Amino acid sequence: MIYTKTGDKGTTSLVGGSRVSKCDPRVEAYGTVDELNSHIGLLAEMVKAWTISSQLKSIQNRLFVIQTLLATEESETYAKLPHLTSDAVTEVEAWIDSMDAQIPKLNSFVIAGGSMASAQAHVARTVCRRTERRIVALQDIAEIEEIILQYINRLSDYLFVTSRYILHLENKQEIFWSAE
Repeated sequence: MIYTKTGDKGTTSLVGGSRVSKCDPRVEAYGTVDELNSHIGLLAEMVKAWTISSQLKSIQNRLFVIQTLLATEESETYAKLPHLTSDAVTEVEAWIDSMDAQIPKLNSFVIAGGSMASAQAHVARTVCRRTERRIVALQDIAEIEEIILQYINRLSDYLFVTSRYILHLENKQEIFWSAE
């Protein structure tokens, strides 16, 4: 059965079983990671034919790890969970560098758009930035592994470059900001 009715009064369970308010900073953080993961899933479906689709699926799996870590308060349970390593950040950086080498150098601010997939990458990027803010807010009251923030920060860069790279693959023009 999908419904438990245990959250009907505004609380939810963390990994390990403790109950907190649905507006708890921990719930806000892992819930925003979940939202980001959904936006990346949509983007992955839009670009199925390209290599970046497999990159996005890998990112989704790592986001699930992050979400689970953020949803865990108890140190004993936390220690048993999968964790990110610096290799995850290094891999995202390599993907960024590879795409960036194939697109024109940037001389202006970019406005989201140009194609549906590129615009979706920008939506995911902005949700990623909000995710980062939620994790930083949680960090004020809970210990967060440094690698989590590094990964999320790098991921927003990846999504920005991906938005530009998609337009390159689609042979479409970027939309640049104008101060008119």
